Amino acid sequence: MMKIELHEITVAEIAKNYTDNAEEGVVGYGGTLNIRPKYQREFIYDEAKRNAVIDTIVKNFPLNVMYWVKNEDGSFEVLDGQQRTVSFCQYVNGDFSVAGRAFHNLTKTEQQQILDYKVLVYFCEGNDKEKLDWFRIINIAGEKLTEQELRNATYTGEWLTHAKSIFSKTGCAAYRLAGNYVNGSPIRQELLQTALAWISKGHIEDYMSKHQHDPNANELWFYFRNVIEWVKMTFVNYRREMKTVNWGELYDNFHLETFDTAYLERKIAALMEDDDVTNKKGVYHYVMTGAEKYLNIRAFTESQKRQAYERQDGICPYCKKEGRTKFAYLLDEMEADHITPWRLGGKTVTDNLQMLCKEHNRQKSGK
Repeated sequence: MMKIELHEITVAEIAKNYTDNAEEGVVGYGGTLNIRPKYQREFIYDEAKRNAVIDTIVKNFPLNVMYWVKNEDGSFEVLDGQQRTVSFCQYVNGDFSVAGRAFHNLTKTEQQQILDYKVLVYFCEGNDKEKLDWFRIINIAGEKLTEQELRNATYTGEWLTHAKSIFSKTGCAAYRLAGNYVNGSPIRQELLQTALAWISKGHIEDYMSKHQHDPNANELWFYFRNVIEWVKMTFVNYRREMKTVNWGELYDNFHLETFDTAYLERKIAALMEDDDVTNKKGVYHYVMTGAEKYLNIRAFTESQKRQAYERQDGICPYCKKEGRTKFAYLLDEMEADHITPWRLGGKTVTDNLQMLCKEHNRQKSGK
């Protein structure tokens, strides 16, 4: 059963033994609180927001409630409230000034007022599923956590620490390798989420739960490198559309096949130049699978459909052979069809358009 307890904790207590280490994270509360655990993003508050936190405390206004995860060993990790906590700890630590006054420039009374300020904190305990569900519910204020940050808060351990060192730091190894091929920011955990989505076929939480207590994330890193290296060898010319492709899916299905990379490049170039292809990022899936659904082929306009309908006197060419009369169908009872299919070089132009009844259009499309 998920256990939630509300506590009042002073700034002085939270800032006790405050340290900020680039490798190990940010620690406070007498060394028992991971203010910025290794799974968390780097500090992103700008000066105005940081100063607003101090102003709120000085005026004794309430800060939004914070949430800490209580671990089995009695230590804590900040789930929500990292930016606010780092702000007042840095100020008390003398790292910055507000309106020209650092903490040491304040009077003893002013200093004590800040140190005695009470922060409302929820302590959260429970199993993985309970914590993840609760974290999603309370993720409503401040700098919101991403879905992957919420997962990271749940599945902590050596495996995640190692994965974070590869995928979640500015200039990390994964970003240096694949920054041109994957969207997202390492520090917002988007790069890690992409890698996990690829290897787990979209079942990220199942994968993290299974591997949470592994000593390292070598399997994930090895898989990710293989995917990116396969992409670079298979698609020899880089295009910006490549950042949005689900490379994991293509790798899983096709990495054992041999391709003529020069032929693939010519085919991709032609599709990129084709005005009928409106989803350029889908070109890579199309050249692998042959499925036109990835391309979003440009549709005929309503005006073009009306012209063809009137030209045909409302008769489906196939039905005409069956003796149907003029205007046997209303316009919305017919569908636009490429006379010469797009895959055979037919363009989305009026001269290549005919209106078919729905039955015959389905029959032709199924051939």
